[in-house]
Amino acid sequence: KYFKNNTENAIKLFDTCYKHNLKNIIFSSTAAAYGNPNNNESITEEEILNPLNPYGESKVKTEQYLLNNKDKFNSIILRYFNVAGADKKLRTGLISKYSTHLIKIACEVAVNKRKKLVINGSNYDTVDGTPIRDYIHVSDLADIHLLSTKYLLNNGLSQIFNCGYGKGFSVKQVVELMNRILKRKLPTTIGKRRKGDVGKIVADVSKFKKFFSWQPKFNSLKLIIESALAWEKKLLKNK
Repeated sequence: KYFKNNTENAIKLFDTCYKHNLKNIIFSSTAAAYGNPNNNESITEEEILNPLNPYGESKVKTEQYLLNNKDKFNSIILRYFNVAGADKKLRTGLISKYSTHLIKIACEVAVNKRKKLVINGSNYDTVDGTPIRDYIHVSDLADIHLLSTKYLLNNGLSQIFNCGYGKGFSVKQVVELMNRILKRKLPTTIGKRRKGDVGKIVADVSKFKKFFSWQPKFNSLKLIIESALAWEKKLLKNK
């Protein structure tokens, strides 16, 4: 399914765009393209790509298609790290029946949509044994898209950018902050590692910041979680 949707169908779309003289492409790629980086620091866009799962591999193949066709397309490849939260007016947020996103799942447990939160693995080489991720608020990601669009419409050349904040939080740190916000403890249990999960991945976002003189507006894990929780409560109310 990943290769069909993320690669084959994307390339069909790009080719159709080209036939109709639409040559500017913003492609939503992923931090999963990097796999499990060799260094423990934040990773730049120059890091060797080594996806560990079909999702990441399918996105890398599509990236390669765009990079191999620079004569046809001007493209911005945006490698999303962990996108979360909802816009402050609660017009949009994550809707998913079977989400695998930590903050989404934690919010579902908080509003009793799920019974408990399963922490997938607690023996990683990290501060507390749980995986570390870089979270970015969806509204800042939307701003990144807007800036990328303007750049391409002004005849900008193809670029690749990481989309994150450059700071990592472990699964346990996210859960602990959620507990403080709720003023109670979420029911959690430790499960097995998921195949294809990496221990730590944090973005170096200096390239995008410098390129566009950009500063995020929502760089706060607390704000991300609070907005995601408010969105989940809205979904429950409107059900």
